[in-house]
Amino acid sequence: MSASAALIDTLKRELKAQGATYAGVARALGMSEASVKRMFSRKDFTLKRLDQVLDFAGLELAELTRSLERRDRLVSRLTPQAEKAIVADKRLVLVALRVLHQWPVEKIIRTYSMSEAECIRHLVRLDRMGIIRLLPGNRYRLLLSRTFSWIPDGPFQEFFKAQAQNEYFRTRFDGPDELMLFVTGRLSKSSREAMLVRLRRVANEFADLHNDDTRRPFDECTAMHMLVAIRPWELAKFAEMQRRK
Repeated sequence: MSASAALIDTLKRELKAQGATYAGVARALGMSEASVKRMFSRKDFTLKRLDQVLDFAGLELAELTRSLERRDRLVSRLTPQAEKAIVADKRLVLVALRVLHQWPVEKIIRTYSMSEAECIRHLVRLDRMGIIRLLPGNRYRLLLSRTFSWIPDGPFQEFFKAQAQNEYFRTRFDGPDELMLFVTGRLSKSSREAMLVRLRRVANEFADLHNDDTRRPFDECTAMHMLVAIRPWELAKFAEMQRRK
């Protein structure tokens, strides 16, 4: 990726972090929304247009460049200590998960029995862990990378297994926006590797759609949770029936 294209991608992320939309940029620049979308998708900016968008976002070019330099330092996995600290406090877990879904602070406060001061205290803890950066006006920027994942068998996964796993599967998976598939078969090594690549691609697509939809009005989106799993496995009762070698 060229330096200019990377800079435009960084500008796009900064606008998204502020809750800015293409429509808002279009109004500020006196352009159509379609023209603004095309300008960003093609990364085709004149210096004048770049200055106008930076002015709209309240950013300086130097600040945007620093943000670009920080891009490679986004968090892809927390430390065990950080995960343990999160799951030790159920209200911190709540705020952390809503932050991952990029809920506005006022929406968190309006939805749950939590004061503004308490919510900010939890956000400060997440800021210290490097999960977010707190911004003026009760805003924040998420510092987790696109490839972020919880530690395998770490504190958060153990929390999910203990607290949420049974609830998650307590449904017929036949309602709107629900699906569960369970398939079995014999796969070669190359086929197994191909399936893992495709499943990771689905997870990345989920993350991309989530990031794109942060530009939509908040109430147009629904919190979705996708669990993807594949492994060599046999039911324990069947394994017990195997002949001893």
